[in-house]
Amino acid sequence: MKDFFGSMTGRVFLTLLLGTLITAALTQLAADYQRLRDFERQRDQNLLERAEQLIMATEIVPASARSIYLDVANRPGLELEATDTPDQHRPATPFSQALASRLGKGYTVEAATIRPAACGIAQYQPMMYGLLSLKWGGTCESLHVRLRDGGELRLSVLPPRSPLISTDADMRAVVALFLFSIAVLAYLVARMTARPFRQLAQAAQDLGQDINRPPLDLLGTTEIRQASAAFNAMQARIRQYIFQRTQMLAAITHDLQTPLTRMRLRLEKVSDAELQERLIGDLSAMQEMVREGLVLARSMDTTETMQMLDLDSLLEAVCADASDAGQPVTLQGKATMAVLGRPMDLRRCLGNLIDNAVKYGRDAHVCVDRINGTARVRIRDSGPGIPRSELGRVFDPFYRVETSRSRESGGTGLGLTIARNITEQHGGSISLVNHPEGGLEVTLMLPAYYPNK
Repeated sequence: MKDFFGSMTGRVFLTLLLGTLITAALTQLAADYQRLRDFERQRDQNLLERAEQLIMATEIVPASARSIYLDVANRPGLELEATDTPDQHRPATPFSQALASRLGKGYTVEAATIRPAACGIAQYQPMMYGLLSLKWGGTCESLHVRLRDGGELRLSVLPPRSPLISTDADMRAVVALFLFSIAVLAYLVARMTARPFRQLAQAAQDLGQDINRPPLDLLGTTEIRQASAAFNAMQARIRQYIFQRTQMLAAITHDLQTPLTRMRLRLEKVSDAELQERLIGDLSAMQEMVREGLVLARSMDTTETMQMLDLDSLLEAVCADASDAGQPVTLQGKATMAVLGRPMDLRRCLGNLIDNAVKYGRDAHVCVDRINGTARVRIRDSGPGIPRSELGRVFDPFYRVETSRSRESGGTGLGLTIARNITEQHGGSISLVNHPEGGLEVTLMLPAYYPNK
């Protein structure tokens, strides 16, 4: 769940869902509020008409029978009773002014100071399917009315006895259906929005593994098509740059072979044996550097086809070749998994790491296992290790640790660079660490290959 909401799909889904729900809730709240206020105005208007009719009818009834008539004529929300003691007055209210205007001349309508007891009890009306409630704001007061014949009446305007909006209906199913529909809609929109980004991210990852991968299809919205076209153009430029560089290095290598060969032949005629040996050594180092430079360039622009490989079999073959060449190499463990890769490149990567371990650490102990669906290959030597400050720099092209610059150890400083390039092209990673018990340990991580995934 944490991974889902950390993704673009999850965040867009959550934003759309919360935004829609909050908007719907605020809209429903505003609609219920407006409806409640309309009910209040309509009820006050209805009470005005009823009060006018009731007062007019009461005036026709003889004074002696008015109390009996009012007991029968009064209805909920409006009570009219005869009184002999006028209440204290207060400033006119909108309801009292409206009623006086309706009754006309000869009638006196005054707002009373004392309000009905029911007005002191807060009346709340349900809103948003009964989830919230709002205090009733309609008219609730007492009025003193003097008839044209001098009769004194007390008019009490009371709040409603029951909610105006019925809560008897079970709205849970409706609300649940609404929430489910909003969630489905938000998920579909989020997935549709995030899909092009996932495709671009996958294309970028595939580009790191295969520069010659097919270009993206120009589909989707205008912005996505523009991004895809820009990505395809970038891929074409990178491929062209790598091709030109490889061609240039290949041409340099080819052109240097002839003069280097002539130099070697001429060196055979040098009479001084010690000088001849030094010059031949320098010439050999130069030829090796040219060859390694070409290998480095090709490691970033290989045309070898990716295929499913048994990592255990590949490691056994590489270690067997190293042992046949006289290198002290041991292999331990099993990964029991397949990887997707280029056989020659992976053999070159593993061979470089084993050669480095033997060259600078006297031997190579290879251990392979599996961690969370990823193959882990550890190659440890028995050498002095590398200073911590140098661990990150040894992957730079032509960089060698100062203590390893000797004619006996040889090397051009490109082995680890080539190994890193090949590893990254296969979606893996490589790291170096000085082992606590001594020696340098190289850790190579390669993702597993699942054909049905």
